[in-house]
Amino acid sequence: MIGSDTQEVKRKGIAILKILRDSKTPLGARVIAQQLKTHGIELGERAVRYHLKLMDERQLTRLVGRDGRLITEGGLEELKDALVRDKVGFAISRIELLAFRTNFDIEKHSGLIPVNITYFSKDRFSEALRFMKPAFEKGWCVSDLVATAREGERLGDAIVPRGKVALATVCSIVVNGCLLKAGVPTDSRFGGIMEIRNDRPVRFVELIHYAGSSMDPSEVFIRAKMTSVVDTIRKGNGKILANYREIPAMCRPIVSDVMAKLRRANINGMLVMGNASEPVCEIPVELNRIGIVLLGGLNPVAAAEEAGFEAESHAMSTVIDYQSLVKISDLN
Repeated sequence: MIGSDTQEVKRKGIAILKILRDSKTPLGARVIAQQLKTHGIELGERAVRYHLKLMDERQLTRLVGRDGRLITEGGLEELKDALVRDKVGFAISRIELLAFRTNFDIEKHSGLIPVNITYFSKDRFSEALRFMKPAFEKGWCVSDLVATAREGERLGDAIVPRGKVALATVCSIVVNGCLLKAGVPTDSRFGGIMEIRNDRPVRFVELIHYAGSSMDPSEVFIRAKMTSVVDTIRKGNGKILANYREIPAMCRPIVSDVMAKLRRANINGMLVMGNASEPVCEIPVELNRIGIVLLGGLNPVAAAEEAGFEAESHAMSTVIDYQSLVKISDLN
């Protein structure tokens, strides 16, 4: 651990280590300070140098050249053992941050949208794609728009590791972001597993509340092999990734308008929108609220993993330009 430093110093140090971990090249204090701003942390270049000096002394980072830093093995271990208090509630904080960073213009079809990023072996990606495409075609996803990148290339804030191909899928937080810009407050409650019968949503059979989770629930459910997306595609019966939101009942007309415009941009993601104060998929809804069920953006990836393909998914990963997306059918 980082010795006897204050909790605030520890939190900022962890944020710096995460930035260095995600970079394949040495980073200087100025670049780190700029990247911290995208994570909601205001820290000047001089202050970053102070934190780097502390971490150099503890061998969490090492100096390369005049000002560049790389993370060490000790730094990677420090991230694994990061403060439990900082981890709890990470999922809801990530949702709020990405919703704020989303500036997609639903009229002009331009701007940044949130995505999940999944890494596949470059040797098996084409084959995995064949198992994912039916999930996109059947609509068990937020959008059939995707982006890809090869080793060493960037997707938003992420750099693709050696030997990998990255697939970016549209994240359901795009709905949060667009509703936020339209003035609709959205309460993100939980991610879960939705039971599908005859191609229709029935009920949540598993759920994880965002406020108490250090990971995105979709990642947890995929790793635990709790989905049956392939069966849902082939038979119309199975279990898929979905998540639950609530909005004020009076905002329903605005939400309907925003979703209609998103569909014209080839983004949907909404599975169910209930009525005021009425349960949705067996989830009770508070007075003067409306429950909304959104599809999980990683359902196609879950289908690939069910078929035996190894993948490393990072849900709610980053934001990328809408114009950089292409239809899944256009990928070879």
